Amino acid sequence: MADSVCPLCQRDAEIVLWQDADCRVLMTPQAGYPGFCRVIWHEHVREMTDLAVDQRVHLMTVVWAVEAALRQALMPAKINLASLGNQVPHLHWHVIPRFSDDAHFPDVVWAMPRRPGVEHPVDREALVRELQRRLALA
Repeated sequence: MADSVCPLCQRDAEIVLWQDADCRVLMTPQAGYPGFCRVIWHEHVREMTDLAVDQRVHLMTVVWAVEAALRQALMPAKINLASLGNQVPHLHWHVIPRFSDDAHFPDVVWAMPRRPGVEHPVDREALVRELQRRLALA
């Protein structure tokens, strides 16, 4: 997939929570899944092993900071981490807060829903502050 057609290389209408020279953290609005985030490596690469070791460490440090910030801000039952890239082969991680009353719990969010989900509010500013705090400590 060329960069010109990769949806993760196109940065239109993104809700960027944090970014540095290597990657960015986006809030990805998903009905029923508050706080659903993506951590996207800026450079168009396909796999973790396309990165140098220090880049892998940096990327995972950001993923773990997003997880910790979401846990602090939303108090979910679980956090799901996923790096698939089957449909969009551009290195990115999904960081998904899960609630026992969401439509798919305990199944993955891409499964068939089990029930109508319950909405949980997200204070985006508080989440950004917590994410920035955790990344400053990293």
